[in-house]
Amino acid sequence: MSIGRRIGTLAMGMLAGLVATLLMVLLMVVGRIWLGISPPPEAIPDRFAPTIDIDTFFSLFNRFGGYNGLKKFGIRSGLTGLFAVGILVGLAYAAIVESRHSRTVGAWRLGLSRIGLLFVVITALVLWIASLIVLWPVLDANYRGLPPSTARLVSALGLLVAYVAYGVMLIVTYRFVTRRSDPGPRSSSDGVPVGKPVGRRVVLAGAAGTLLAAPSYGLLRRLYNRATFAYDGTAYGGPGVQPIAPNDKFYVVTKNVVDPNVTKAFWRLEIGGLVEDAKTYGFDDLTTLPSVDQETTLMCISNHIGAGLFSNATWKGVPLRDLIAASRPKVDAVEVVLHAADGYTDTFAFEKAMEPTTLVVYEMNGEPLPERHGYPVRVIVPGLFGEKNVKWVTGIEVVDHDAKGFYEQQGWGPNFVIPTRSDLFAPRRARRDGKDAFSEPMRANQTTTLRGRAFAGNRGVVKVEVSLDDGESWQPARIDYPGTELTWVFWSYDWRPTQPGDYVVTSRATDGTGTVQPSDARGIVPQGATGYHRVMARVEG
Repeated sequence: MSIGRRIGTLAMGMLAGLVATLLMVLLMVVGRIWLGISPPPEAIPDRFAPTIDIDTFFSLFNRFGGYNGLKKFGIRSGLTGLFAVGILVGLAYAAIVESRHSRTVGAWRLGLSRIGLLFVVITALVLWIASLIVLWPVLDANYRGLPPSTARLVSALGLLVAYVAYGVMLIVTYRFVTRRSDPGPRSSSDGVPVGKPVGRRVVLAGAAGTLLAAPSYGLLRRLYNRATFAYDGTAYGGPGVQPIAPNDKFYVVTKNVVDPNVTKAFWRLEIGGLVEDAKTYGFDDLTTLPSVDQETTLMCISNHIGAGLFSNATWKGVPLRDLIAASRPKVDAVEVVLHAADGYTDTFAFEKAMEPTTLVVYEMNGEPLPERHGYPVRVIVPGLFGEKNVKWVTGIEVVDHDAKGFYEQQGWGPNFVIPTRSDLFAPRRARRDGKDAFSEPMRANQTTTLRGRAFAGNRGVVKVEVSLDDGESWQPARIDYPGTELTWVFWSYDWRPTQPGDYVVTSRATDGTGTVQPSDARGIVPQGATGYHRVMARVEG
């Protein structure tokens, strides 16, 4: 075969591979939107993110401009990889079909090579089996809310359909753009029948690719418009904070590019693992069980001292222990593993699961859970950092070993108990030279009311003190909002400085066990930040 014809053959293979990939991407996007199936460009980052150690994780943040930048890079890389594989397979198919071996071994029917067909079948099966093996830990993701056991089957079937459709379209497109009859209309100088590219058909194939690309682009834009970039990392702070955070102001942290859009009718909650009687609950089943209302504060492990990645709300739901008890857990239970609609998993001790304050909730501040906060159902685990309070929960599995959740696999923890902390949120603050400072100077002999929050997980806060000299002496603050042992408290202190100058204002809390907030400064990695919140104040005469 001449060099020119070889190039033409490979070009047709690339075109066929591209058109087939466009169909595969369209099916994957349709499956993501309407069936909740996580496609490989989304599933692969979720699969491997937990295997990245913390230092590397944060170095990637810096490299790509934060978590949102890293998410965008992951999706772009996944889509690029998908197209690269699809086009390479198209090239390989063209080379195999036009090879001398393909022409001399096996019969041709309808202009199709048996060897080429076998190659496509084997390739589709290999891709499918490899996907199942590699993505198995996250195949239980279903963004519409199917329970883990069903979600895995749907995900596996969705991948198979996409790969088979790719193979069929590859064969059809390549056959269409090469003029061929049985056993082949033309021969090259070496006597091997070959396909001859036809210009009009190439244009038609390109048009078909465009027709496939247009809806794919539109659906991808639809997903992009629902992306978490606009609200991931939302903090709740500043002088206007309230004891009960409004739902739309409550802090948000999510690993997802696009959060689950769960359909309540599809959603199910499976209780399984080491239990005598595994059960599955629909939403109506859950809401008819005896419920409790409980005010609880949540905080992210990545919340720096003085930052706002924590908020307080009143939740309504069912004690988790009631659901587990109904399934009769076995005596060797050690932990529970929580599975979410987005493939996220986390764990905590079985004893913690059986505490009456650990809830499976479906209302937030008297309203159905907002989508970004776990609609229709999430878990509330007082005293543990936010990642343990799993959103969009679909499965609760009792196990007999120390399992590792998404972030624990990265190296966070092993202690996820929230340490006692306090901060100042009023008057308004700003960052100056890397330090917190009150935005406006204060006046000597005039009273300024300092306000702040204190939080001690599920131990409660019994006292808050204020220091105006960087911890040399302490004065008692007023508790304006005492909350409960599961919530933060709001405090205030009236300060009337008598001398101009620069001051360092800080606070410390004492929890319900009598333990004073630790003064030692510690960063968020790997067990959450500790230390005093120091704010610079300038007093003018």
